[in-house]
Amino acid sequence: MRGTRIGLLVAAVVVAVGTAVTPTAAAASACPDARSPVLVGSVPGAVLEGAAVDGAGRMYVTDLVSGRVFRLDRPGAPAVPIATVPSGGAGALAWARDGSLLVGYGADARVFTGDATRAAGIVAVDVNSGAVRPFARGLSAANGLAVARDGTVYATNDFGSLVGRVLPNGVVQPDWAVLPSANGAALSADDRYLYVSRTFTNPGVSRIPTANPGAPESVVTFTGGDVFAAPDGLTLDPQGRPIVPTDVSGQILRVDGPDRFCVLASGMPMSSVVTYGNGDAGFSTGRLFRAGFDGQIFEV
Repeated sequence: MRGTRIGLLVAAVVVAVGTAVTPTAAAASACPDARSPVLVGSVPGAVLEGAAVDGAGRMYVTDLVSGRVFRLDRPGAPAVPIATVPSGGAGALAWARDGSLLVGYGADARVFTGDATRAAGIVAVDVNSGAVRPFARGLSAANGLAVARDGTVYATNDFGSLVGRVLPNGVVQPDWAVLPSANGAALSADDRYLYVSRTFTNPGVSRIPTANPGAPESVVTFTGGDVFAAPDGLTLDPQGRPIVPTDVSGQILRVDGPDRFCVLASGMPMSSVVTYGNGDAGFSTGRLFRAGFDGQIFEV
């Protein structure tokens, strides 16, 4: 069971690549400030899908298989389970405006039929008590989550085409936007654009204008060896540049401009998500962390 989604992911990459245009460029070169990753945590036996850090510098990660949410108080600390999503398939993490931790569910085999069945949703977790309460239902999936300043939540499905939106009043719009294989989710500082990675279909990164979701814009399309990368749960750096982990190649890519990208770190196969630290201690502000399907967490 542990390898089910990983196996499906690899199979999907093979299919996607097999139907893609023949690559014409070499794999990306290293960024000038490329880094050597350092192992800072692990959740033995877990398949990590989501990651987020609170204001105290504590990291939270989700296990795709068991549906559990774990907390690591600082680099090197053991992972402590604090909650379990009700139906398994724990996915992305994001912070709600009230300070609760939003946890996507349905990121398991349900993603394949998500556009039709809309069986996924989001719960809100009190990280201090572990209490879990419903937040939204009826989404295609929640492999990526992003929260706007007004509380609007966006959710993606890397094996489907629908990008969902949950309004501050709780109304769920499962088909807010259509972008095949949208994965990861990060809002620009002004909330004008939702950035998503494209994992299997035309791999790369797009941004969706939040005021005009019917007109997504491609930021980068991966070519050459990077068409195999399978970009996953991205974030934006302080300059607003997408930082993209890759499932298959194990690289962390930085997008420096339209169709310009470089390798920030490598050597970490099954990288699923990246997130920045927070606070003055623990997984602190200014540090970038990677979690993966291998259950490991690296600082990059």
